[in-house]
Formats: sequence, C-alpha cells, structure tokens
Amino acid sequence: MSLNKSELVSAIAEKSDLTKAQAEDALNAFQEVLIESLGKGEAVKLTGLLSVERVERAARTGRNPRTGEEIAIPAGYGVKLSAGSLLKKAVSA
Repeated sequence: MSLNKSELVSAIAEKSDLTKAQAEDALNAFQEVLIESLGKGEAVKLTGLLSVERVERAARTGRNPRTGEEIAIPAGYGVKLSAGSLLKKAVSA
C-alpha cells in the first residue's frame, strides 16, 4: 500500500483542520521550497523526520545492458534522503 498525492492531501486536511484546497496548496508550497533549496545546494532538514540533500556523483564508466558496450556517464548530482529518529522508530515498531 502507498499514499498517492490526493490521499496525502486528504489526510493532511483531516489532521490539520484545513480544507483539501488549503492542504494541497501547503503540500505544493513544500514541494517548491524543497526543489528550490536542493537546486541551490542547500539541505532541507525536518528534525526527527528526515533530511534531504544534494550530493555530487563522480563521472564513471557504465555498460549498456543490451549491447554490453561501455559508455561514459558524466559527473552530476543526486539526492540523498536520510530518515530521522521518529521515522526510524515508526517503521521498526
């Protein structure tokens, strides 16, 4: 099972006494702030819940799985998510 965006919006609205429209606006705003911050190289930390940061990936050699041909993969960026203590405790119970 997983929550999709509309189910998450409904759950947020129910728990926070907001309308679904307000909850969706808040979720969209969080998404925008997260994207903008990571784009600037800033980490986003929600103490106890999670932290999200941009990480550099070195250039490397890969292999085309279909042909076996080696390909050069350029350096770039990735995203690292780390679970906080509250999240870890919730999934281990």
